[in-house]
Amino acid sequence: MPGAKHGETVCCAGVTREGQWRRQYPIPFRRLKEKFDRWEWIEYKYKLPDPSQDKRTESRRVQENTIFPKGKIKESEKSRFLEKVIVPSTRHASELGMSLALVRPRNIKLKIIKKKPEELKEESDHYKEVGRQRGLFDSRDGQELKSITPCPYKFIFSWTDAEGKSHQNISEDWEIPAMFHNLCPKYGEKEVLKTIRLRFEEEYPKRGVVFAMGTHSRWSDTWLLIGIIRLNETEQDSLF
Repeated sequence: MPGAKHGETVCCAGVTREGQWRRQYPIPFRRLKEKFDRWEWIEYKYKLPDPSQDKRTESRRVQENTIFPKGKIKESEKSRFLEKVIVPSTRHASELGMSLALVRPRNIKLKIIKKKPEELKEESDHYKEVGRQRGLFDSRDGQELKSITPCPYKFIFSWTDAEGKSHQNISEDWEIPAMFHNLCPKYGEKEVLKTIRLRFEEEYPKRGVVFAMGTHSRWSDTWLLIGIIRLNETEQDSLF
């Protein structure tokens, strides 16, 4: 999501080969020369954040020009690799002092809510503004990025964890809006929303899915749904 302080940036969560969580920020993803995908190893140089701004031990301040993709993890290794970092609940993660966690959701239900016109306008105006911002890296090409079109819907997941506690989270995962925007021109809004509901309520739970959860920088007891990850060793269907 674009940040007011650092322009159009994203915060990326990842896991090291040793199973340690990393929160990488700020990353101006659309402007990177060396882009990377989900499930891809990366190397980069970083600094630790100012404790007065971010006390979370997993956080790293990434130097964007030092990011280098190093190849993807094998399909057959994905589930086994992430299995070791899955925890039963965010409560359990908090007790361990973690601010990032993978949790297996149960009883997933998806609520799809249309955003109000004023919400869409605010998002659209913000995307346009950050697209015009210039940083040191931006000035090299002198070109303005095409502004992002906000998704007109919110996707809210209700679910329970392994301890039986119920949760409700707005999805911050970029793949659902991407799926919506990519499929709508071909199939229409109504059919795409139906497909999204089927995929996340039925298909993913049957094949294996985990929620990537992360705490808010200001409120350590507030957990956000930052990613929805398929965990299975069969060939993954193409979303787009």
